Amino acid sequence: MRTRLVTRLLRARLRQFPAVALLGPRQCGKTTLARALGGRYYDAEQPAERLRLDLDWQSLAAGRQLVIIDEAQTWPELFPRLRAAIDAQRRRQGRFLLLGSVSPALTHEVAESLAGRISRIEMTPFLLPELGAKSLARLWLDGGYPDGGVLRVGGFPVWQRDYLASMAQRDLPAWGLPARPQVTDRLLHMLAALHGQMWNASSIGKSLGLSYHTVNGYLDHLEGAYLIRRLAPWSGNIVKRLAKSPKVYLRDSGLLHALLRLESRTELLRHPAAGASWEGFAIEQILSTLAAHGIDTQANVLRTSDGYEIDLLLAFGATRVALEMKLSANVSGQDLARLERAADLVRAEHRYIVCQTASPAADATRGVLTIEAAIDRLLRIGKKRAA
Repeated sequence: MRTRLVTRLLRARLRQFPAVALLGPRQCGKTTLARALGGRYYDAEQPAERLRLDLDWQSLAAGRQLVIIDEAQTWPELFPRLRAAIDAQRRRQGRFLLLGSVSPALTHEVAESLAGRISRIEMTPFLLPELGAKSLARLWLDGGYPDGGVLRVGGFPVWQRDYLASMAQRDLPAWGLPARPQVTDRLLHMLAALHGQMWNASSIGKSLGLSYHTVNGYLDHLEGAYLIRRLAPWSGNIVKRLAKSPKVYLRDSGLLHALLRLESRTELLRHPAAGASWEGFAIEQILSTLAAHGIDTQANVLRTSDGYEIDLLLAFGATRVALEMKLSANVSGQDLARLERAADLVRAEHRYIVCQTASPAADATRGVLTIEAAIDRLLRIGKKRAA
């Protein structure tokens, strides 16, 4: 089994808390990682497993083994039991590991029953630091799902299309999304076409024959299932007028390319969406890698009325980092100057352009980095602040 970045953070939190919730999309590897830790495993989605857990509960609560409960959000009756077991031996840590594929439901139960007793960690499909720089091209095209093609030839894009169909027809409705599967499918294709653009709920709603309130509610469900990422607009005080809408991205590039019917690197690079795809891919790699290291940061997007833009504005406490994503390594002086002016607006101490490949222009002294170098630089900034 390949080592996952989040493993060290997960082990640390199990030493610090009685319970840990490991959250992330279906099929990203949560169960594989959890079972590698040892302990007793139960799948709460299966009635027979619920019965087994029910019958074993007293011995589990009194025992010393880690108890792993998969898809815990599907069994709300579990959470009062967890609270009682934890409170009976409050000083014992690392007793329960809960796995969940949908954030809102599990978070609600945690807030109701386990506040102060549990730590939440997010896990994603595979990331570039887990696979190595040689996997960059395949990871970008296929996405990071273990069974979706990134670990072996084959899978993409058939696996991704089956995955999205299963989410639309079964999982999302089971988790509370009221949309018909055909509507969810249309919405996902629209989101792929608008990947990396400012969110306009009224326009999307009009196309689907829905109100903007309804469309925003659907987007909440997709975000809670870890399918999309919303980057909120920066709302600081500067002299220029700021855009107030978030940007929306498909979190996994393989799902995006399957929706856009881009099945090869050649097709991807020829497509008008290639730049936006790279932007979303780089943002996801950066934010998910920071999160896997336990580094807390605020992430925003900035766009002014006169066209200045920062693709990713990170705040590590009072330290700000402005990042512009550019597919080509052919970075001009004008590109750098434009980033400098935008970064000056928000007083960013660090500003970088993140390219796909190294070239003579990809020079850290000029503020141009490959994605691997950008991740390394941001990790150092985040760890320095934490220290």
